[in-house]
Amino acid sequence: QVQLVESGGGLVQAGGSLRLSCAASGRTFSYVHMGWFRQAPGKERDFVAAISWSGGYTYYADSVKGRFTISRDNAKNTVYLQMNNLKPEDTAVYYCSAGAIQRLQMTASYPYWGQGTQVTVSS
Repeated sequence: QVQLVESGGGLVQAGGSLRLSCAASGRTFSYVHMGWFRQAPGKERDFVAAISWSGGYTYYADSVKGRFTISRDNAKNTVYLQMNNLKPEDTAVYYCSAGAIQRLQMTASYPYWGQGTQVTVSS
């Protein structure tokens, strides 16, 4: 089992920045691939970014490439999502996920999820 707790969401103006954190506990975090997804009201949960267990590989949705950066600190059992140049269309609940073996861009690949943190970007 892996328990995930997100933090760092909030209200920000367009063009601003936020950094989300996801603290993990439970099974060995260092060997677990991690991801971030988001879900806007009335829409499906979409892939945002993913990172391999070593941090050596990262993946991004086209909509966030060049603006968002995923990283991890295995010593702190934490994964981060740095979000810069935020846009109103980035408004959503952001979810941390863990445990994918392959297809890191797919929600069905992850058995473990956090409770989500709200990000609201005003225009």
